Amino acid sequence: MPNFEKILGDLSSFVWGPWLLIPLLLGTGLYLTIRLGGIQFRKLVPALRLALIERRDDGGKGDISQYQALTTALAATVGVGNIVGVAAAIGLGGPGALFWMWVTALVGMASKYSEAFLGVRFRVTDAKGEQSGGPQYYLYRGIQNNWGLVLSILFAVFAVLASFGIGNMTQSNAVAAQMENTFGVAPAVTGLILFTFTGLVLIGGIKWIGRVTAAFVPFMIVLYLMGGTYILIANAAEIPGAFGLIFSEAFTGQSAAGGLLGSAFLYALQMGVARGIFSNESGMGSAAIAAAAAKTTHPVRQGLVSMTQTFIDTIIVVSFTGLVLITTGVWDVDRAASGTMTANAFTIGLPGEWGHYIVSLSVMFFAFSTILGWSYYGERCVERLVGRRGVTPYRVFFTCVVFVGAVSQLTIVWTIADILNGLMALPNLIGLLVLSGLIARETKHYLAHDPELRASARQVREFMATLPR
Repeated sequence: MPNFEKILGDLSSFVWGPWLLIPLLLGTGLYLTIRLGGIQFRKLVPALRLALIERRDDGGKGDISQYQALTTALAATVGVGNIVGVAAAIGLGGPGALFWMWVTALVGMASKYSEAFLGVRFRVTDAKGEQSGGPQYYLYRGIQNNWGLVLSILFAVFAVLASFGIGNMTQSNAVAAQMENTFGVAPAVTGLILFTFTGLVLIGGIKWIGRVTAAFVPFMIVLYLMGGTYILIANAAEIPGAFGLIFSEAFTGQSAAGGLLGSAFLYALQMGVARGIFSNESGMGSAAIAAAAAKTTHPVRQGLVSMTQTFIDTIIVVSFTGLVLITTGVWDVDRAASGTMTANAFTIGLPGEWGHYIVSLSVMFFAFSTILGWSYYGERCVERLVGRRGVTPYRVFFTCVVFVGAVSQLTIVWTIADILNGLMALPNLIGLLVLSGLIARETKHYLAHDPELRASARQVREFMATLPR
């Protein structure tokens, strides 16, 4: 077993190392940012308005509203990574890791836009009449040769496997640990509760998932941010120093690995990018699966709505976690204890035991929502591989694995989840680069006619008829 763990650790280090995914993720995001003219900066405000205020796109074809698609994707991404993942990144890579999480998010917004655009652009209607899309479809429908087919199958296989790791066992295990530490609830009891509620929601498919996530995702984020806001106000004098530490150590570093200046910098970079992707999933292609179910009049509109997910997840929620850890000083006390670091910071920063309870409740809400979001990602990829007949068996097995995760030790599972995340991203990133010309061309055409995203369904149909073929 120790040898197996070492092999997995070495594989994870290679996949997320400086010679494979880190340059590919950042490079693809930067390339798409340039190719799309900095769309994440130019169109963020109208995208937020469409996503959070208008919330729907009347006249569009799909299964759930744009807002429900966004909250489903947020449900899958705002999870343990926003609490434990940030603590692990800063604990191991130093405060500079937060800077690289920001960079990953900012360039990743262009990747998130592109994959959501393609998810809607190449979606299909399955045997039940539901919309199905994502990299498992746009890779082979957009890249019409054997390479596209191979990439699509690889993505679907890796996504199904990843759904049991990042989207299931690690999440239920985190909930069980929090329930036991905070309220003394046995892991088996927590596992049974999660098993029951997961099964009840999955019976209704994406429509039930969309309704549930639309109801409690905003609540769970606001609850967490309220606690973080109180702490940051109380430690306002420490905020300028925290930002100074983040920016200075992004390039110098005082990682827990220690050693030479260059190795500390690389470790901060590696931890920032890896944990950033674990948190917001930009470039992985997963959010495109939820985007494909949205009722929208055009792929550009849903792409921009989906892009806001990365902004909310990392630029807002992750930043709150990171600043709380740094301003309270907890990040440098026990840097290996990532599982309890954020809870300790909130306990120190808030009066009484409120901090500990807020983090415990947040982990429970965040993790359960991630389970629901990833169940949908997995079932859509199963549907791509074996057809609609595989969806019900997948839902049943996925629900059972939730209980297994709650009562198991998952040291190896976390490492495998990291590897599968990376393997998912590889075929998707290749596809984004190959299809970047189509994305840029159709995006430019749409935004030339509807720069503020206010066109009606009829107007969209009229000016899209003028798109050169």
